[in-house]
Amino acid sequence: MVKTPKWQRTSPLSYVALALITFLSIFPFYWMFVVSSNTNAEISKSPPSLIPGGRFLIVAEKVLSAEGVYFNTALMNTFIVGISVAVAQVIFSAFAGFAFAKLNFKGRKFFILFIVGTMMLPSQLGIIPLFILIKNLQMIDTLYALIVPALVTAFGVFWMRQIIDAQVPNELLEAASIDGASVPRIFFGIVLPIIRQSSFVLGLFAFLASWNDYLWPTIVLQSPQNFTLQVALTQLKPMYGLDYALQMGGAFLATAPLLILFIFVGRKLVSGVMDGAVKG
Repeated sequence: MVKTPKWQRTSPLSYVALALITFLSIFPFYWMFVVSSNTNAEISKSPPSLIPGGRFLIVAEKVLSAEGVYFNTALMNTFIVGISVAVAQVIFSAFAGFAFAKLNFKGRKFFILFIVGTMMLPSQLGIIPLFILIKNLQMIDTLYALIVPALVTAFGVFWMRQIIDAQVPNELLEAASIDGASVPRIFFGIVLPIIRQSSFVLGLFAFLASWNDYLWPTIVLQSPQNFTLQVALTQLKPMYGLDYALQMGGAFLATAPLLILFIFVGRKLVSGVMDGAVKG
């Protein structure tokens, strides 16, 4: 009988900790569903009801058909922005990461240090100059105002640089170069297939960040037809007052697509992150 190493053994306390973490992670979503399926009177009780009511479908229909919210349009806008940003960040970050990791050019170390240094600055510092730039480009109140500033990020470049440096062996690139492959062919034929898993993770991170973004869309979007989900849901309160069920119903409907997405890609996300961590 093979003896389990001491560091691999689990104690009852580990299961208790995992159960507690799981509960704390799931409860906010469950509570949103409970609030959205009950009346304000039931929610205001002390202690409040922890059992879902039977009004969720009514509340969901009210959110979807709310005048001035355009929930379906906002959902489509959010998907368009999220997918566009995810694809763009993967492509541009991979290009830049490959250049910083494998190509020799003057000032390479300075530029990568400069890029990493920008990650230390609060993003709020750039809102005013970015708004002026977007206004001069006549992109205010368009989805381009959300997509263009997020085409590439310092985190994405740094992430892809580290992944490519760790996962793509120099010997493979040298062999391809000796066989006459050009730099673009090396990148698309060798580098991209190797970093496919990590690229998916970066794209998913970019999609989630774009989906949850609230401050910048609030500043640059003005027409309800151009709102993303996070901005559109803020219109529920001035139109219907302080209706907790309606507010939480909208929040739950905005979160549900992400939960469904995580069910399908959660394992791939974890394996991609761990793959980069182990090889890096």
